[in-house]
Amino acid sequence: MTSPADIRTIFGENLKLLIADYPSVTYLAHELGVNRTQLNRYLSGDSFPRPDVLARICKFFGVDARILLEPLNDIKKPTPPSSGLMRDFVAARALDLPEAMLPSGFYRFSRRSFLIPEKFAVGLLMVFRRGRRTYVRGYETTMAMRMQGLPLKPEFREYRGIVLMQEEGIAIIASRRGAMTSSFNYLGRIGTFNNNFWVGYITRTVPESAIGLRATRLVYEYLPQTLPAALKVARSGGLFAEEELEPFHRRLLRTEHAFE
Repeated sequence: MTSPADIRTIFGENLKLLIADYPSVTYLAHELGVNRTQLNRYLSGDSFPRPDVLARICKFFGVDARILLEPLNDIKKPTPPSSGLMRDFVAARALDLPEAMLPSGFYRFSRRSFLIPEKFAVGLLMVFRRGRRTYVRGYETTMAMRMQGLPLKPEFREYRGIVLMQEEGIAIIASRRGAMTSSFNYLGRIGTFNNNFWVGYITRTVPESAIGLRATRLVYEYLPQTLPAALKVARSGGLFAEEELEPFHRRLLRTEHAFE
């Protein structure tokens, strides 16, 4: 029979594995809505969560309550995307993306707004890894959601994407939860002093007759990997006029030239 001490230990070890791809315990505590001190107690095996907190943790990581009783490697055995018909095609490019091509961590992105082309969307996203795959995660602006008549709660604004390695860069296919549209991103790293910029383009999957833009240039900037730096970008994100953009972002977006 599994004792409470065993449960705390198993849960703590599983939680360490689950959070390994995230920037910090502080960041994850904020995302989970859990006190950081309490989260550290879970990690050290000194405590385990109430049922409502456990449910929140399980939903966030896409696992179930077995993380209290079984090693994570025995629970999470998903079918790899490299199996079946796509083994040697698209799926193979989603595996083992080198950190040098796109490091894990926080990024500031900027692009022209699809819905208001005279404005520019600026925001924060995160690149993270799970096993052999690389993913992105971020949130649409509340203004963009409101203009489309969509719910404004974070769970509806959140988007996630999978990163595919390309010959001279990376591609990202991303979508919001339950959405019927997606975006395709292509980015290549450019030479800068800190080697921390990627530039390319983003397209959205809408008909040619749709209002607004369907494709525009895109910039990623790898930020200093601290929570204050990430929060500063997150809190200052939104839609901006061209002159309000970061100077180097404006230069890379080539705002004076139409995207072709």
